Amino acid sequence: MTAELGHALLWLAAALALVQLGLGIATLRGSDVLKATRAVAIVQALLVLGSFIALIRLFMVTDLSVLLVATHSHTEKPAFYKFAATWGNHEGSMLLWVLLLSLFGAMLAMFAKRLDPKTLGISLGTQAGIGLGFFAFLLFSSNPFARLNPSVVEGRGLNPVLQDPGLVYHPPLLYVGYVGLSVLFSLAVGAMLAGKVDAALGRAMRPWALLSWIFLTAGILGGSYWAYYELGWGGYWFWDPVENASLMPWLAATALLHSVSVLAAREALRAWTMMLALIGFTMSMLGTFLVRSGLITSVHAFAVDPERGVFILVLMALYVGLAFTIYGLKIAAVRAGEPFEPVSREGALVANNLLLSAILALVLIGTFYPVVAEAFGAAISVGPPYFNLVTAPLALLLAALLFIGPSLNWKKQSKPTSRAIHVAWLAAVAALIAPLLFGAEMTFFERLGLSLGVGLALGSLVPLMGRKLWRTPAPIWGMVTAHFGIALLFIGIASESAFTSERLALVRAGDEIEVAGWTVQVRDIRPALGPNWSAIEAQLVASRGSGAVEMLPQQRQFLSPPTMTSESDLVTRWNGQLYATLGQGNLQEGYQLRLWWKPMVTLIWLGAALIVLGGLISLIGRGVAAWRRRERNPEAKGYREARAW
Repeated sequence: MTAELGHALLWLAAALALVQLGLGIATLRGSDVLKATRAVAIVQALLVLGSFIALIRLFMVTDLSVLLVATHSHTEKPAFYKFAATWGNHEGSMLLWVLLLSLFGAMLAMFAKRLDPKTLGISLGTQAGIGLGFFAFLLFSSNPFARLNPSVVEGRGLNPVLQDPGLVYHPPLLYVGYVGLSVLFSLAVGAMLAGKVDAALGRAMRPWALLSWIFLTAGILGGSYWAYYELGWGGYWFWDPVENASLMPWLAATALLHSVSVLAAREALRAWTMMLALIGFTMSMLGTFLVRSGLITSVHAFAVDPERGVFILVLMALYVGLAFTIYGLKIAAVRAGEPFEPVSREGALVANNLLLSAILALVLIGTFYPVVAEAFGAAISVGPPYFNLVTAPLALLLAALLFIGPSLNWKKQSKPTSRAIHVAWLAAVAALIAPLLFGAEMTFFERLGLSLGVGLALGSLVPLMGRKLWRTPAPIWGMVTAHFGIALLFIGIASESAFTSERLALVRAGDEIEVAGWTVQVRDIRPALGPNWSAIEAQLVASRGSGAVEMLPQQRQFLSPPTMTSESDLVTRWNGQLYATLGQGNLQEGYQLRLWWKPMVTLIWLGAALIVLGGLISLIGRGVAAWRRRERNPEAKGYREARAW
């Protein structure tokens, strides 16, 4: 009965989404039905939550009479992965998508009480309209509760690559980011139809932009680290189409986050902000289509069904077509914002937006060019050489812009920039020259990346100078933390790219090999057994200087489904990671052992964590500040905020 209950709840939620859409249309025509719209949005979310819990239960008890469970689970699979398998497939992941869409709609209904009522009512209707398409997708094309008759004795199991803790956090984080952009899309549509594109809208949109950006950043970087240690290839970014599918909405969200700040603080960039809000969710939809359509070949694509891909393509065309039609009809009536000089904080943020948009366009072209070429009979592959070449210069320009942008004044720069900025530039120049003096072999982009990273690490601290640190607003701390994290990211990427050492050897027990000052002794190569796999495991002892550490890279064999995977092992030090993978071979002739020493790669993960932390500081700080303002003046209407950013 659990499957039937989950299915019924899904139908009821879909019916309420239809009601909510109708109430949104009534709001557009002038009816005061906001209270009812809010209630419907909340109940709808609760129904979808109930449906999702039902699916979790089906996986946890391994109900093999349900088709989805039989094809993606197994009775002997650890409970941890039974739980994660709920969204480790096409149907379950789409139900998670719909759940988040409904929950965000409910949160918008509960927390956006100070937004213009007409804008909010239409936005909730738009959110329900988006949800309806995905409800239809689940109910008519990808039912997660479909029964299997007769049921099977044993399940097929989960893809072994997905049997990793990364499956627990990576998809939900990404989906929160993707679906969070739907709220910004709905708010933009609602504001344009209500004729209320103003600073209050910017302040209402900013928490959603921050939330989406934080989760997208965490999801992308978490996924990058997962691929880094799980796939055994020693890299953290391959410019794979599915990786690009997550990067494109992140680029749009980053541009939108900065644009929304200008709208909220200065009432400028109105039309541009609306455009970015529409593009952000469009990129999310495009990513969903890419992963599920089978249009592209990727190690990450886990559902390749052209028919269901067409369904998503139709939904995307419908939503995007309607939204941009509204944009075309309404945006001309939105008055221009306050003017500003090119050399100002607004000017720097506009340049930031343009660079991010240019990178987005180049990634989009590179991702889809092979598909277009294939349609004309040509087989072309676009990989890292193209993406690195076209995006690196623009990314470095962005880093250079971060030096000075946050230190500029709003509207017009009327005084010289801080002397500290000049110190940061001097540090950057020193970092540019130093590799030449020490004879280090680096490409031009690697040297420039290292230089700008060092300079930006100092330049990002400039906004704190001259302030009482304990009284500095949280958004300033958030910005400084995030920009400092970007600086570490640049240093880590440049160092890892320039100074990585690699060693590939055929080894047997007792052998000893060296890489970048590390001595790695092969103590044993032996069989190992896990809960649902068997493996060949190398017992290594790695040492450099004093102390030694054990490493256990494996070649695992899964029986259900029959798959062999390479499980790497890493030793982490403050200045890098030693990375080991065990390849094919036998006891007589030896096994392939690949070792990498990746200097400063740790700064990539530390920088990423700081970027996310910066976003959290800003989001929480703004929330606390808004709560205090309401406590001091509960009668105040609308979004009120000092114009400091």
